[in-house]
Parts: sequence; C-alpha cells; structure tokens
Amino acid sequence: MQNESTLPIILSGIQPSGKLHIGNYFGAIRQHIDMQEKGRAFYFIANFHSLTSLKNGKALREYTYEVALDYLALGLNPEEATFFAQSDVPQVTELAWILSTLTPVSLMEKGVSYKDKIAAGLIPNIGLFTYPILQAADILIYHSNIVPVGEDQKQNIEICRDLAGKFNRTYEGDFLIEPEEYIVKSVATVPGTDGQKMSKSYDNTLPIFEEPKALKKKIMSIQTDSTPLEEPKDPTTDNVYALISLFATQEKKEEIAQKYRDGGYGYGHAKKELLGLMTDYFAEATERRNELQQHPDRVFDVLHEGAKRAQIQAEKVMQPIREVVGIHKSF
Repeated sequence: MQNESTLPIILSGIQPSGKLHIGNYFGAIRQHIDMQEKGRAFYFIANFHSLTSLKNGKALREYTYEVALDYLALGLNPEEATFFAQSDVPQVTELAWILSTLTPVSLMEKGVSYKDKIAAGLIPNIGLFTYPILQAADILIYHSNIVPVGEDQKQNIEICRDLAGKFNRTYEGDFLIEPEEYIVKSVATVPGTDGQKMSKSYDNTLPIFEEPKALKKKIMSIQTDSTPLEEPKDPTTDNVYALISLFATQEKKEEIAQKYRDGGYGYGHAKKELLGLMTDYFAEATERRNELQQHPDRVFDVLHEGAKRAQIQAEKVMQPIREVVGIHKSF
C-alpha cells in the first residue's frame, strides 16, 4: 500500500452562490470525483469567496448545504476526500493576510477574472479585487500539488505560484509549495442557454438537479439560429449539439450529427434528445440526493469531520510560517 505522505495533495473549491449546474460539473466536479482516489484530496465549499457577491446570510447557509448535498450525491466519498467548508479553517484567512502584505497592487490590477466580473455587472469591492490572494491561501495552506480548475482560473493559479515564490524568497526557505493547475481542455468551457459560457452570473445555466418541468423549459429556451427544420445544419456550430456531446456516447453523437447534416431534423428534436440524455445521466445521482435529503445530519457530519482533518493539515503548514514572520500565538 502506498504511503499517504508520498501521495500528491489535490485541492479545489467551489462557490456556494446558487444551484450547481452542468458547467460546474463538467468543468470541475467530475474531475474532483475522478481524482479523489489519485492523491490526498482536499475539496472545500468556498463560502468566504461567495461574500464578494452574495449578501444574504440565509441564502449562503442554504447554498453551502446544497453544494455539500450535491457533491455527495454525485459521488464524492468522504472516506477518500477531505470535504469541508472554507470558513471552518481559520488558518486560511490568517495566511491570506500575510500573503497580502507581500502582494503588489499592480499584480491584482492585472487580474482578468476581476475585470470580467466587473464587466458582467458585479459591483467592485476590495474582496473581489483581492480574491486571488484568498484563493492562493486556500491552495497553499494545505501544501497542495495539483489544483483542478476551469480555464478562466488559470491566471489565478499563476498568481498563487508567484505569491508562494515571493514568500519563500522573502523569508529564505521552502515554506510554501508552488502548485500546478489541472485543466481538462475539452470541457473546460460549457456553453450556456444563450451561447456564452455557462455561469450563474449570466443566468444561463442548466442546474444539475433541476425540477423536470423547469429543466425542460430551460432546455427549450436554448438559443439557436433560424435554419428551417427541413434544411441541413452544422452540428459543430450549434450550442444544443455542444451540450449533447457532453452526455452522449461517441456512437450517439455521430448519429445525431448525421441527422443535423441530413436535414429534416430541427433544433426542437435536438433539445428533446438533450433533455433525455441529461436526465438519464444524472438519474442515479438524483436518487442518492433524494435519499440524503431525508438525513441532513449525515451531510453536516461529513463537513464537520472534513474540517477537523483540514485544520490539522493547515496547522502543520501555518506553524513554521508564523515563526518565520514573527507571529506568536499566546494560547
């Protein structure tokens, strides 16, 4: 049996800012589930990060629970992965402040993610501006080696490496590990119902565990071009087909693509195919979720145990950092 201390530490988080959607699943969650047995996995619910845009305490608590419920339903194994809420590990914000004292303002000003969020209508605030610093602390506090993220987070991982390197040079030691991102290129960006990247910010999502009638309505609202039903269509330029490709087998994809090219196959037909494929794909997870909803204590127990394990690892990393920067705990 491989020694646990030699396994890579895999770290990723997800914001509890609304219903998880298939963009979250294919861009991140599926990788999290697949990788949980390939190293020491630390997966957290980023509730501090959600405060940059969500100003409703009741909603945040509910979303945090819902994210935990969804992950467990989708196959996260708490015996394999350490699963917890970000706010339950105080060492994270402690390290974030220390890193902020080394971070040039110019580095934050280069943040593409910040500019994109402001362009999308989010109100600027210091938390949003310094988001990459807290994200860096989330990663570095566990000595993470591998960070599964979406393509849009690649720059933030580069910032994380920059901050780890600067801390190590400033204090002349190997206190922090510089991580590597892990991105699945083929599904890093999932199109939303309007053709843009699927995002709660754009209100264009297909939630994983949406009610059947609501899901059908959302799928039927996916924007397409005006090519008449009888005419051939190009599947490679259609958002509905792009979404079908996430769920269908290779054989099924080729079959549907041929129907597009032959003509007589409308976008309404394709949307019905998508609805069936998505429903079937998440059928077992939906069953597990319905069962778990009857036992919320099980969900909270998982988060509680995960937080204890995460704190132990975080404290190992934090102790020498406190010492080298000159911070001493009095108790």
